[in-house]
Amino acid sequence: MDTLRLTAPKPRMIAHRGLSGIEMENTCSAFVAAGNRSYFGIETDVHVTKDGQFIIIHDDTTRRVALDDLRVEESTYETLRSMRLLDKDGKRGRKDLGLPSLREYIQICKKYEKVSVLELKNPMQPEQIDRIIDIIREEGWLEHTIFISFALSNMIHVRQVLPQQKAQYLIEGNPDWQEVLNALTTYSLDLDIHWQLMNEQRVRDVHALGKEVNVWTVNSVEDAQRLAQWGVDYITTNIIE
Repeated sequence: MDTLRLTAPKPRMIAHRGLSGIEMENTCSAFVAAGNRSYFGIETDVHVTKDGQFIIIHDDTTRRVALDDLRVEESTYETLRSMRLLDKDGKRGRKDLGLPSLREYIQICKKYEKVSVLELKNPMQPEQIDRIIDIIREEGWLEHTIFISFALSNMIHVRQVLPQQKAQYLIEGNPDWQEVLNALTTYSLDLDIHWQLMNEQRVRDVHALGKEVNVWTVNSVEDAQRLAQWGVDYITTNIIE
């Protein structure tokens, strides 16, 4: 089997939804598995529940990760926390597989000294983002957190309240490249982009602005080595194989 070999400090490796290549995504088990390995950071996704609390899950519904099918933002925190999730084999039974709280995720990152790469899912109200920031600050981990989001409004608010914070604008689909570069410049953001949208020239374009490049989700050695040669700053992966 080929192995990814890096000869420079970059790119830094980010575990996508925890070490989701081995453990069920976005669970404490996945975060601990990443914590016990050499990843630079652990990425996850946070939603706002019906009662205004914060839960860790990627999708807008629980259907893919649990037998129950609930809309996250229409369900209470306690209802979501009481669910038992499926394991990687599609079966449910492990008592340790549930939806983590935001605070649990941050505490695991802190314990294992991993940078938190936190995606703010869906457009949020400014006061909701402020509360997320307060929780991370209470845990003493704000300086070790990178905020990411597809919602530019979320990133604009993060930048307004935290002028020096690491923040990456998430991009997918078929974006207007100049508009992307303009957004990075205007709001002082780094880039977090699907790896298939990147090429060597685009890496140069972003670096010319003094910004960093994170690519997701890269799972093959060959792709990771090519992106590393182009000079990307971070590679987000389920697991490199």
